[in-house]
Formats: sequence, C-alpha cells, structure tokens
Amino acid sequence: MPTSTQQNTLRIEVNKQGILTLWLDGGDKSVVILNRDLIQRLNATLDTIEQRTDITGLILRSDCDRVFVAGADLAEIDGLDDHGLHAYLAFGTTVFARIASFPFPTVATLNGAALGGGLEIAMHCNALIISKVNASGKSFPVGLPEAGLGLCPGWGGTQLLPSRVTSETAIISTATGTPFMSNDLPKGLATQIVDTPETLQEIAELWIQENATCGATPLGMQPDSADDWNEGLDVAQETIEGSEATRAVLYAVETGIQEGWSAAVAVEQCELVRLRNTPVAQEKLNAFLSKG
Repeated sequence: MPTSTQQNTLRIEVNKQGILTLWLDGGDKSVVILNRDLIQRLNATLDTIEQRTDITGLILRSDCDRVFVAGADLAEIDGLDDHGLHAYLAFGTTVFARIASFPFPTVATLNGAALGGGLEIAMHCNALIISKVNASGKSFPVGLPEAGLGLCPGWGGTQLLPSRVTSETAIISTATGTPFMSNDLPKGLATQIVDTPETLQEIAELWIQENATCGATPLGMQPDSADDWNEGLDVAQETIEGSEATRAVLYAVETGIQEGWSAAVAVEQCELVRLRNTPVAQEKLNAFLSKG
C-alpha cells in the first residue's frame, strides 16, 4: 500500500517503488480550477517533494472525476488589477516550472477536461497519458480555448503545444481557441491513450518504470524544430482571420522562435493582461461568468 500525506497542501501518495502521486483538488469548489489557492498549495507541496530523496517519478492526477483541470479561475482573473494579474501569472509560471525541472520522470494523467491552464500545467510533465472518455463514458475537451474568449494563454501554452504536436495544428488550434476532443487527439499530444480512467494510474506507473532515466522536461521550441515552427506559423498567418487574440498568439509563437521560452511567456502574459481589458474580452468574459 502506498503511504499517504495530507497537510494544508495537496495530498501525495508514494508507493514502494518511490513513485509519487500528487493529487490536484478543487478545495471548496466542485471541480478543479487553477486559482491562487491551488497554485500556492501546489508550490508548498513541491517544497515537500524536493526535500525527499526517495522519489523515482511523479504522477500528476486530479481528484475530480469530472475534469482534470477545467482551466484558470476566470472570475479571479477578471477581479485582479493589471499589476495583480501580472503577479498571479508570473507566480504560476514559476511554480509550474518546478515540475518541469524534476530530475525524474513526470506524468500527467488526464481523466477529464483539461483546458487552458489545466493543459498547460500537464504539458510541463514529460508525458501525458489521456483517457478516451471520462468517468461517465463521455469524451471531453483538451486544449487552449483562451483565444475564443478574446484572450491569450498565459502559462506557456503557445510554446508547449507546438512542442508536442505538429506546429500547424498546434498554432491554429491555439490561435482560434479550438480545443481537441479526447477521442480525436492530434498525434503526439498524448504519450499514451487508454480506454477508460480506471487504468490511468497503472499505465502511468509502468511508463515511469520504463522511462526511469527521463529527466527534466525541456520547455519551448528546441533548435531542431525551428523550420517546422516557422512553416506552421506561415500557414496560420495565411489561413486564420486575425482577431486581436489571434494576433497575440501568433506574436507569442514568433517570439518563441526568435527569442526562446522566457521571452515568449513574457509576451503571452503581457498580451493576456492587455486583452483582458478590451471590450471584446470583457463581453465574452461577462457572458461566460454569467453562466456560472
């Protein structure tokens, strides 16, 4: 039986092989969303993990059977002033990068909707193992829908998605805010696909054991991918109608090609803060939040 730890952080379990499962939870919410509280508790939990010397791998899981992570808390984002939003985004970037820097293999297991920041945090892991359906037997969305709300990803999505699937597919999907469905994912997004959520843990543990030498996750475009990224960017620029959000995504992708990960994420975050104040985004955010 795995040992379990529950503090004022997040629940972790470690099995006899040293594989640690970290459970993301929604706190007092019915689904898991990335808000300041969750990111702070994740950061504290990562402190605990870094102090251990017995960990051989990490599995990132959701304790909600409806979603993996439904995205960032848009109400919280909408309520922050520009300075506060910049600080919030920068803090998330720092915390998620800690997952990518672990010297052992890391796996995110997607059992339900993984949108926006939910997919971004998952893509900081070496591997994504995705179920075709959720606990109710239904397919679910996986992607970066921010541009559909007049916004831009803010935690590296414009760089992380093209690092896993073809750049044309990734860039167009991000620039239009069109997620994929779990039963029709582009090649490369899932390291492995399973039929149901019940097998996610077993397959994730097996993947870690088979990839024990896998270390820190490289973030952003790698040198041998520049031509592919440029081609994808060219196609996107020629085929997508240019809303402000679309142009922001393409600008972030172009910055990643020319200047690398850190510069691209800085562009994402500046564009997200700017776009959040536009009439288009405010109208779409208000419509979205009114549904809740």
